[in-house]
Amino acid sequence: MSAPDAYQRARALIDAAHGADPGRTPDGLPAELAYAERMERWVSRMVPGAGPVLLLAARCQHLERWQVPRTSFPEGRAGYLAWRRSLYSRQAGRARALLLEAGVPEAEAADAATWISKSGLKTNPGTQALEDAAVLVFLESEISAFAAQHSAYPRGKFVDILRKTWRKMSPRAQELARGLSLPAAVAALVAEATGG
Repeated sequence: MSAPDAYQRARALIDAAHGADPGRTPDGLPAELAYAERMERWVSRMVPGAGPVLLLAARCQHLERWQVPRTSFPEGRAGYLAWRRSLYSRQAGRARALLLEAGVPEAEAADAATWISKSGLKTNPGTQALEDAAVLVFLESEISAFAAQHSAYPRGKFVDILRKTWRKMSPRAQELARGLSLPAAVAALVAEATGG
């Protein structure tokens, strides 16, 4: 099997997995598939000439996340962090398995798993690209729903969350984030969190 065929097959396997997500967008798409499209779009924008394995990894950012609901872990910050760590590991392993099944070389599948597991944030360019894209997707498409879901949070908590998130981003991603058209209330929180 040629490399392009393997990458196409991997994409098909990944998207088939997304298709099982019971969550749907307003237009009826599986929610994970819509998220994968946004992730890939942002990685393509941030990393001109991004290779096929990085783009496949971007599509795996939330791979089968719906199978591990947040409620399966204890409430509070410790439970939240444990849930996130379990997702990173699970998603990385599942993505690696799908890439190998498609015929993607072992070394490339291992790279994708490293990026998806968030290993080497700030030092591994692939990991950083996925983190940056995830934050940009959150700011562009999810922050209003997040704020509504957590309306009991005091303003300071939202600012703190945004400040911690901002620190994880590369300068290029921060620049792109500043160019987003955000609702006024959200833009004010982002400005307060980022000092501008």
